[in-house]
Amino acid sequence: MKHSLYAGAAALALSAGMASAGGHLAFGMDGGSFSWDSYNAYKDSAPDLSGQSITVSGPWLSPEDGYFDNMLAYFEDATGADVSYVGSDSFEQNIVIDAEAGAAPNIAVFPQPGLAADLASRGLLSPLPAGMGDWITNNYGAGSSWVDLGTYADADGNDQLYGYFYNVNVKSLVWYNPENFEDAGYEVPGSMEELKALTEQIVAEGETPWCIGLGSGAATGWPATDWVEDLMLRTQPADVYDAWTTNEIPFNDQRVIDAIEEFGWFARNDANVSGGAGAVATTDFRDSPQGLFSSPPQCYMHRQASFVPAFFPEDVEFGVDADFFYFPSYASKSLGNPVLGGGTLMAITDPSEGADALMEFLQLPIAHEIMMAQTGFLTPHKGVNLDAYLNDTLRGQGQILIDATTFRFDGSDLMPGGVGAGSFWTGMVDYAGGKDATDVANEIQASWDALK
Repeated sequence: MKHSLYAGAAALALSAGMASAGGHLAFGMDGGSFSWDSYNAYKDSAPDLSGQSITVSGPWLSPEDGYFDNMLAYFEDATGADVSYVGSDSFEQNIVIDAEAGAAPNIAVFPQPGLAADLASRGLLSPLPAGMGDWITNNYGAGSSWVDLGTYADADGNDQLYGYFYNVNVKSLVWYNPENFEDAGYEVPGSMEELKALTEQIVAEGETPWCIGLGSGAATGWPATDWVEDLMLRTQPADVYDAWTTNEIPFNDQRVIDAIEEFGWFARNDANVSGGAGAVATTDFRDSPQGLFSSPPQCYMHRQASFVPAFFPEDVEFGVDADFFYFPSYASKSLGNPVLGGGTLMAITDPSEGADALMEFLQLPIAHEIMMAQTGFLTPHKGVNLDAYLNDTLRGQGQILIDATTFRFDGSDLMPGGVGAGSFWTGMVDYAGGKDATDVANEIQASWDALK
């Protein structure tokens, strides 16, 4: 399930004002929370691409395409290149047609790694410039994870780095109301053990710790798959998670069943959930966080991705009425700080000197900071100035990405559609309703077997 991160009207107003104030360069050439020194050093040694055109295609539409154009203007200023971006809501269909016809853009922005991997296997992508893998490893939080996520087999079956992730999102978040926490004397937990202890404390004091809703029309059940994915990353090493998403280990493996039951620890206890366990499957995920802001509060915590503020009441003030913390890892399991999320990746679909140069420019902090200052753009780039983020909410999520030791994509999105957007969803609804976890896992595995 994919959503854009909520940025709010303030983002539109800020970016529009800065764009008009700085001519064709949205933020001018100095001041602000930007890494101008590294940009100026780049300009001094940048390739002269005067007269060269670079084409980029992707899924970003208005207003995101304007923000991206504002960033590209700095590359154009430094190199003399002319870069044009075209967004389409049919990008995933168009890029396949264009690549097969030999009419692809120089660079394509893929919203999912699966399509990029498929094109790479057909010889329709070009590897990233030499050295980018080492750079990503050293300069991105959980850098080796991002290299792995961008590495695919070529037409000969050899692994190569094709994808550079630019603009990502975070799912491993717990939202809460700071005023409610303060009034009750609760502290933000730093480990899963502490989160469970806080859950039990809230129940012991006669309150309800969680709001959980799985309802989403035809997609009902997907919020529970995010819970299970996060818990898989916190109970098992990342390679087990990877094997689970490809069915190298079966869905009814005991390790998967254990992760489902960990979700059940939170969601299948009447005392833990607003409305009782029976309300979990029927409560719409968009309505679920409302309980954080009622008086008295219907719940104290809500686990959901970075987009969820779009469904908060309009008068909610961040830092006062709403904040978040990292969905913590188990102190006892020594698995680091895994983060679940998603993101867009840039890949070269028509190689050129300009395409390589733009990919290398995207390593600069400024190429991220210009986006950070305009919209809900998040990056694991460890060299950026976090002060460039549009607001404290985004800044905190950016810090989580930098601090991550492992990053993995939404597992259900990596599974066949009949499972990840089918039996996994419905199975989690059945489980939330009381069905045995082993029976649910057996049925999901049977549905996967039927697709083979």
